[in-house]
Amino acid sequence: MDVAQTVALRGAPAANLLRVKGKRSPALSTEAGRLQLLVVDDDVPVLKACCEIAAGMGFAVHSASSADEARKLVLAHALDVVLMDLKMPAGGLALLEEIRSKRPRSAIVVMTAFATVSSAVEAMRIGATDYLTKPFAMDELTSVLERAGQRRSFELESHRIQQRLPSQVGALVGQSPEMEKLARIVQKVAFSTHPVLILGESGTGKETVARTIHNTGPNGSRRFAVLECGQLAPSVLESELFGYARSPFTGSSRSKDGLLASEDGGTVFVEGVSELPLDLQAKLMRALQEKQVRQAGATQGMPITVRLLASSSRNLSALVDAGQFRKDLFYKLNVVSLRIPPLRERRDDIPLLAEHFLDRMRRESAVAYRFASDAVRVLKEYDWPGNVRELESSIERACALSSGPVLHMSDLPTQMQSLVDLEQRGRGTMRVDERISGETAVAPQARQAPAIVSIAELEREAILNTIRQLHGDKLMAAKLLGIGKTTLYRKLKEYGISET
Repeated sequence: MDVAQTVALRGAPAANLLRVKGKRSPALSTEAGRLQLLVVDDDVPVLKACCEIAAGMGFAVHSASSADEARKLVLAHALDVVLMDLKMPAGGLALLEEIRSKRPRSAIVVMTAFATVSSAVEAMRIGATDYLTKPFAMDELTSVLERAGQRRSFELESHRIQQRLPSQVGALVGQSPEMEKLARIVQKVAFSTHPVLILGESGTGKETVARTIHNTGPNGSRRFAVLECGQLAPSVLESELFGYARSPFTGSSRSKDGLLASEDGGTVFVEGVSELPLDLQAKLMRALQEKQVRQAGATQGMPITVRLLASSSRNLSALVDAGQFRKDLFYKLNVVSLRIPPLRERRDDIPLLAEHFLDRMRRESAVAYRFASDAVRVLKEYDWPGNVRELESSIERACALSSGPVLHMSDLPTQMQSLVDLEQRGRGTMRVDERISGETAVAPQARQAPAIVSIAELEREAILNTIRQLHGDKLMAAKLLGIGKTTLYRKLKEYGISET
C-alpha cells in the first residue's frame, strides 16, 4: 500500500486517518537486531498503513486484525512495542491487560477516537505508555513510535550492559571505557597498602570508589571510616585523625585514639583532603613518612594501623602551585591516582545507572517502576552537573512524586523539564495562543530559529496544548500530564483561564 495515499476512517471516507506530511526513518535497532513491533487493528487499511510506516522506520513489524491473532503473536515473539486500537470487537482494554501481563516490559501505544478518549485514561492506568487520538497525522504516529522505541531501547541497553559486566567491581556501575579502566585499576590497588588519591567532580562517586577498594581488599571485613575535612573545625579534625593522650600537659582527663592508629584497623577515607589546614597537612605528612602517629601529650608514637585513601574535587596540582597544598603531601598521597570522569563524559553509562537506581527503588517500594519515553529523553540529554548523585536523587524524587509506576518528565526535578523537543519546535510548532485559538500556523520554512523560552512558558504550553487536544477534558489532561486536578486548576487560574 502506498502510504502517500490518504487512508480513510471506516464509515467516514471524507475523514483522514493519516495525513501524510513526510517520512522519517530513524534507526530503531539494538545489538540483538531490530525492535519487534506488533500492530493490532481490525480496520485492515489502517492496519496496513501503520505497518508500512513502522517498517519504514526500522521496526520488525507483525500485524494482527483480531484479538485472537494478537494473543498468538504475543506468545510467539519477544515484542518490544505494541501499537493497538482500543476499539476492538473482543474488548481492547481486556487485550491490553493480557499483553501487559505476558509482556510486562513492552511499550504499549493505544489508538483511540475522540469519542472514546476517556478510555485512554483507563488504558494509561492499566499500563499503556502512550496514546494517539484519531485522526492523526503520519508525523504524529512516527513521533509516538519513535518515543516508544527509544524507551524500549533504553531498557534493553541497560539490561545488555548489566549482562556484559561480569567483571563489575563492587558498587562501581558503568561500561564506558573510562569506567572499565577504573575498575581494572581498583582491582589491582585493592590488595596494596599504598595511599590512593581519588579525584573527580562533586557527585561522581569518589566515596563509592573508596568503599569498593576497601571491600575488595583484605580489609573488607574491618572498619571503613570517613573523615569529611570540609565539615569539621580544624581542632576536631586533628583529634579525629591523630587522637590525643591523657596528660596534665594537655589538660585532658582521658585519651582518644585517632583514626590513623585505631585498634580496629581497616581503612580511613579522608574526603576533601584539599580542605585540610596547612599545619595539619604537615602533621599528616610526617605521620605517613614515619608510619606512626604522635598524639598530643604522648611520649611515644603509635604505629599507623589503617589504609589511607583520600579524595578531592579540586585541582590539587593548582593548589600546590598556589601554595595552598603541600607539595610533599601531594606526592605522598599521589602514589596511585584515580580520576572519575563526570557523567556528561560517559553518557553510555546513564541507562545502566538509571536502571540500577530504579531497580533499587522497585525492591524498596515493591512497585514496578518504569520510565516513560519523555523521561528517558531527558535522562539521556541532560548534562548532570551534579553527576551520579544528582541522577540518583532525581530518580528517587520521581518515584516519590509519581502517581503510578510510570515515571514521566513531570516527575523529574524542575531544571530538567526545560529539555523539550527542540526538533519538534523547529519543525513548526505553533505558539500556545495560536493552537488554543485554532489559527493556521506559519509554514516551517518561514519561521526563524526558536527563541529561548522560560520553563514557565514551556509548562503553560504543555498544559494548554493537552487540554486543546482533549477538547477541554481537564480531568483527563491532569491525569495524562501526571499532575493533580487542584494543581491544574491553579495553573489555569494563573493563566487567566476559566475552570469551567
